[in-house]
Amino acid sequence: MNAPGQLAAGWLTMFLVGTELFVFSPLLPTLAVNYDVSSNVAGLSVTTFSLAYMVSAPLFGHVSDRVGKRRVLICCLLAFSAANLLTAIAASFPWLLAARVFAGAAAAGISPSIYALVGEAAPPGCGATRLALTVSGLLVSLALGASPAALAGATFGWAPVFMTLAVFGVAMAALNRWVWPRECGHGRAAGLPRDRLVPASLMCRLMPMIAWSTGLYGVYTYLGAGLVAFGFSTSQVSRAVMVYGCGAIAGSLIGGRLADRLGTKCTAGASLAGLGACLLLLLLALRAGELVDLAVVLSAAVAQLFFPAQQSGLANEFPARRGTVLALNNSALFLGISLGSVVGGEADALGGFDMTLIVCAIIVLAGYVVNRIVVPGPTGRGSSGPRG
Repeated sequence: MNAPGQLAAGWLTMFLVGTELFVFSPLLPTLAVNYDVSSNVAGLSVTTFSLAYMVSAPLFGHVSDRVGKRRVLICCLLAFSAANLLTAIAASFPWLLAARVFAGAAAAGISPSIYALVGEAAPPGCGATRLALTVSGLLVSLALGASPAALAGATFGWAPVFMTLAVFGVAMAALNRWVWPRECGHGRAAGLPRDRLVPASLMCRLMPMIAWSTGLYGVYTYLGAGLVAFGFSTSQVSRAVMVYGCGAIAGSLIGGRLADRLGTKCTAGASLAGLGACLLLLLLALRAGELVDLAVVLSAAVAQLFFPAQQSGLANEFPARRGTVLALNNSALFLGISLGSVVGGEADALGGFDMTLIVCAIIVLAGYVVNRIVVPGPTGRGSSGPRG
């Protein structure tokens, strides 16, 4: 199968995973009514998914490096479909939570396997660009997948939404089985030595990801409430979220190209430093009441330069253990998201959204310093493609 077909399969698979992930938030009020629980308790369905993903990703990454990424991807897509079917038919809230744990664990085997397969198939000098294109499916799903699915859930009920996602999961399993050669991503890459993963050094290598996701999602989680506190109307908040999404998609695509041309360490560092500056710029814009949308879209675009650079850098450093390392990177992402919701909430309670922006800016700037210290480099031009 040619590269466009593999990229399309990767993009569509990430679009499906993103739709399933993001659709739960707008459906929480409906779920709370159906299961007769509070909104806070209903939110456990999102928390359990995230925790299951964070814990399961390293295990599936290790397995994929041993038995093959293609095999793990197909099996996890089928499990993902089963989990969505169980979500649709869950008779009680505890059964729903169990289904969400199952779905989170299955998703943990999908995303890293796709990233590793795309990275391995990319020609030298194009790894970060290919990864960025794949990740854009996850970002686009927020607007074009989750939003229509949430509308359908409000109209027809939430169960048909998850049944539909289950059907598409089976379709994606068949598509990925077709586009990736049987030997693709199978075991350790030929001719590559076994990478030695030292826990302490790998943890240091993942610290920029934790800092980035903590700072970014600490702000994004409370963006709507923060804008309302500054006097924004509902329509203005919706517009800000829309431009944020557009900026994120553009930033991810640009970040892939920059990482392939300027190096992964340089691009990741520029993103972290730039995001810290943009969050402070957003604070000034909010206080002045001017150019807020511009500051929001700029913050999102600069932030998303980081993700493809971080992924590509790790893939280059551990070419024979891509599945394991990229899975650990995704666990670090979810850990940062969880920390961000806590840190952002505490900062907001202490000093409002102003304090959230300041604290999160400090966190990502600290991530820039860590990136300078712990990331090997500089990674030169054209170095982000697979080696070996």
